[in-house]
Amino acid sequence: MSTGQYILLPTMEYNEEEDNIENTKRSSKENLPSEHTTLSPSNEAYYADNRVLIPDIDTDRFSWTKLWAFTGPGFLMSIAYLDPGNVQSDLQSGTIAKYKLLWLLMSATILGLVMQRLAARLGVVTGLHLAEMCYRQYRTVPRIFLWLMIEVAIIGSDMQEVIGTAIALYLLSNKLIPLWLGVLITAIDTFSFLLLDRYGLRKLELFFGFLITVMAVSFGYEFLVVKPEASQILKGLVIPWCEDCDYRALLQAVGIIGAVIMPHNLYLHSGLVKSRDIDRTKPSKVREANLYYFVESTIALAVSLVINVFIVAVFAHGMYNKTNQDVKEVCEINHNQHSDIFPNNTDLVDVDIFKGGVFLGCQFGILAMYIWAIGILAAGQSSTMTGCYAGQFCMEGFLNLTWTRWKRVLFTRAVAIVPTFFVAFYNNMADLSGMNDMLNAIMSLQLPFATIPTIAFTSNPHIMGEFVNGWLNKLISILLSLLVIGINVFFVVDSVLRSMTDNYILLIGLGLYSIIYLSMCLYLMLHMIMSMGGCKNIANSSPVVSSEVSDKVGRQNCVHVEEPTTNSELSVKYFGNKFSSNFQLETDTAFLSRHVPKYTVNNEFDNAKL
Repeated sequence: MSTGQYILLPTMEYNEEEDNIENTKRSSKENLPSEHTTLSPSNEAYYADNRVLIPDIDTDRFSWTKLWAFTGPGFLMSIAYLDPGNVQSDLQSGTIAKYKLLWLLMSATILGLVMQRLAARLGVVTGLHLAEMCYRQYRTVPRIFLWLMIEVAIIGSDMQEVIGTAIALYLLSNKLIPLWLGVLITAIDTFSFLLLDRYGLRKLELFFGFLITVMAVSFGYEFLVVKPEASQILKGLVIPWCEDCDYRALLQAVGIIGAVIMPHNLYLHSGLVKSRDIDRTKPSKVREANLYYFVESTIALAVSLVINVFIVAVFAHGMYNKTNQDVKEVCEINHNQHSDIFPNNTDLVDVDIFKGGVFLGCQFGILAMYIWAIGILAAGQSSTMTGCYAGQFCMEGFLNLTWTRWKRVLFTRAVAIVPTFFVAFYNNMADLSGMNDMLNAIMSLQLPFATIPTIAFTSNPHIMGEFVNGWLNKLISILLSLLVIGINVFFVVDSVLRSMTDNYILLIGLGLYSIIYLSMCLYLMLHMIMSMGGCKNIANSSPVVSSEVSDKVGRQNCVHVEEPTTNSELSVKYFGNKFSSNFQLETDTAFLSRHVPKYTVNNEFDNAKL
C-alpha cells in the first residue's frame, strides 16, 4: 500500500428511500447482514419490523414523554443483573464477607453500565448490533470462535434459569414437585412467553417490568423483615476494602464480577435498542437517542443494584458466621420440613438459593420462604426470554442466520436441560445448586469476547464518526478488559493448582484451551488497538497484521487518499456498508485532489465526481 493520508469524506445528501432499496439488493448479492437484512422480516429478533415510534417534541429540555418512549430495552437488559446466578452470588457474598464486598458489587454494576452504554451506542449509531458488526470486522475463524464462546455463555445462563425455576417450584410446592420434574416444567413454560410475544412489543416490555417489580417487592420484603444494619450497608458500599477477608472472600469477589457483568448481555443490549424508530440521518436524533437510552439504563441498573444489595444485606445479617448446627436448630424449633438439608456439624453454612430460602423460612416464618421462592421464580422466568433474544441476535449476526423464536427456545432449552436434568435426577440438591457457581465462573471466562469487540468498534472513528469514544471511555473500558482477563487467568491457574488432578488428558486439554483463549484475547486486543488508532496504524503495521486485520477493518471503514494529478476526478466505489454515524460514504479507495470542492452523488452511488 502506498503512502498517503486517510481522511473521511465530507457529509453528503442522499435519497434514503432509494438507498434502502439499493442496500437490500447489494446485501443480497454480497450476503452481508445489515439493518436492511436480507432475511424475512417476520423472523427477525425483537420486532425489527415493528419499531416503537419516538414522539417528535421540539424542545431542548429533557422530555419525560420521550424517556417513556425509549424505556424498555434498558430494563430488559437489567434482568441479566438479577438472574438466579446473581442471586446466588449475592447471598454467598453476604454469608462469607458480610457487607465488605458491597463496594465491589456497586463497582461491577457501574462498570457494567459503562459497557452497556457503549453497546447501546453502537446499535443506535450504526444500526447494527454487536454480532452483526463482528461479522463485518473479523475473519471467519475468530468470528466462529466468538460465536461459540457467546453461545456457551447463553446456554450457561439458561442453565442457571432452569435451576432457579426448579428450586422455586420445589419450595412453593412443599416438595410435591421434585427437582427433576421442575426442570422438565421449565422446558415447557418458556413457550408461554411466545404467546405474550404476539400481543406487541410494549406489552411484552411491561410484563418484564412487572416481573422486575415482583423481584423488588419479594426481596424488599425480606429486607424489611430481617432489618439489617443500615450503617454497615453504607460503610460496605463506600469503603473499597475487605478487612480480615480470607481466601473464600477473594474467590467470592471474582465470582461477583463474573455474575454481574454477563458477556451475552452486551450483544443483547446492542440489539434491543434497534426496536426504536430513530432517524439516523440526523445526528441530533442519534445524540438524543444515546442520551435517553443512557438515562434509562442508569435507572434500570440502579434498580437492579438496590435489589442485589437487599439480598446481600439479608444474608449478611442473618447467616454470616452461622454454622450448619446453628441453622439446623432454628429449623427444628420451628418445625420446618426442610431442616434435614443442614448437617449436624459445626462447619460454616455453604449457602445457596435453596438453603437460603429454607433459612429465611426457619428464622423469619414460612411466609418469608414462599416470598423468597416467588422472587427466584420471577428471576428465572424473566431471564429466560432475554436469553432467547440474545441467542437470536448472535445467530443472525455471527452466522447471518435467523431462527424463529420457538426454534431458538427449543434449542437453548434442550442443551441446557439435558445436563441439568441428569444432575437433578441422579444427584441431590447440593449438586444442583453448586452448578450455579461453576456456571458463573464459565461466564466470567467469556467476558473478554464481548467487552473487547465492543470497545474496538465504538473506538473506531470510521465506524462511529463523531460519536466515537473519548479518551476517558477508552481508558476505563480498556482497564476493565485487562482486569477481567487478569481475573480469569488467576481463576484458571488457581483452579488447576487446587485440583492438582492426575488426569493428564484433562490437564493437556485445559492447557490447549488456555493457549487458544489467550491467543484470541491477544488477537482481539491487537484489533482493538488498531481500531483506536484508525486505519493509518493498521496500514503501517506488520505484513502479518495487515493481511489479517487491515483488509477487514481498513478496507471497510477507511478512505485512502493519494495526491493525484491536477484536475483529476474523485471516483468513489460504494461498498455496501451504508453510511456511518456522521453519514460519510465508506469506500475502498478514493483519489482526492488537494482542494476538495462541493460534489454530488447520484442515486445509484456508482460514482461521485468532483
